[in-house]
Amino acid sequence: MVYDSSVAIAIRDFSNQYYYVNEQLKWLCIGLVALFITSRIPYKIWYSMALPMLCITLALLVAVFLPGIGIRALGAHRWINFGFFVLQPAELTKLAMVVYLSAWFSHPEKKRLLSFVMLLAMTVGLVLLEPDLGTSVIILVIAVLLYFFSGAPLRHFLAMVPILLIVIIVLTVVAPYRMHRLTTFFNPESDPLGSSYQIRQVLLGLGSGGWMGVGIGKSRQKYEYLPEANTDSIFAIIGEEVGYIGALGVIITFLFIVWRGFRIANRSPDVFARLLALGLSSWVSVQTLINLGAMVRLIPLTGVPLPFISYGGSSLIILFIAMGIVLNISTYRK
Repeated sequence: MVYDSSVAIAIRDFSNQYYYVNEQLKWLCIGLVALFITSRIPYKIWYSMALPMLCITLALLVAVFLPGIGIRALGAHRWINFGFFVLQPAELTKLAMVVYLSAWFSHPEKKRLLSFVMLLAMTVGLVLLEPDLGTSVIILVIAVLLYFFSGAPLRHFLAMVPILLIVIIVLTVVAPYRMHRLTTFFNPESDPLGSSYQIRQVLLGLGSGGWMGVGIGKSRQKYEYLPEANTDSIFAIIGEEVGYIGALGVIITFLFIVWRGFRIANRSPDVFARLLALGLSSWVSVQTLINLGAMVRLIPLTGVPLPFISYGGSSLIILFIAMGIVLNISTYRK
């Protein structure tokens, strides 16, 4: 699907229809090696690495703004160029936060709402400055889920809800493009060639697929009609080419992965392992829900890739590392 969705823009930008799929195959091989290695590293090692991982990640989030280190593209500072590899620190932040919070919350006496909110504000704030609202929401939701998976009282959740609503409203109001995107979400006819153009093309792609799809490789939307066809909007190409049945198969596969992750968490030998498996599985489920929700216009578009499927090296490799950790936890199950 990465090849099918990227063939037109690969010819346009690189005169090579295989450019994006070749790159993705390279990251896939690296990711599989990372999966193999992390599946054999005892999960308890991640406990001692939790704080260093978080500190390194926060430093990388700052480094994206440094001239000569960070890469600015499409008005955003989201990448660091290491020469042989371009890293998106926000993707690494998801893993680092899950590991750190799992280690922290595995000790009930160490849970402090104020400290938790301050950590979230600092981490999410750096990601928002890039700006990357979609990743910020994912980190925020995963962190809150982990907080309550660890047995936090309901009153803490009730205290967070108004705070989160205020933050979301402020973030929407202060950024005109977010406000415009939100208003066009409620009224997509207001700007058909502007803010609502992408979602209209997404729905055209999904609707064109029908039950069985137009056929593999026969998508029309990939010919530069649909923006971000090989990344954020790849599910629309899947729906167009393999139809409702194929798209449903993708959703069922994600459900199976998440179910297995939660089952491993339920059988894990200690609190740290349980929270770690829950957090990593929740990450896949939350990111999938946000991407698919945006594709069917249940929520506004946020620029979140579809796990394991969208084009992108940082996301793919780090997700494989996360699944390797879950696989290792499964070997210690009760």
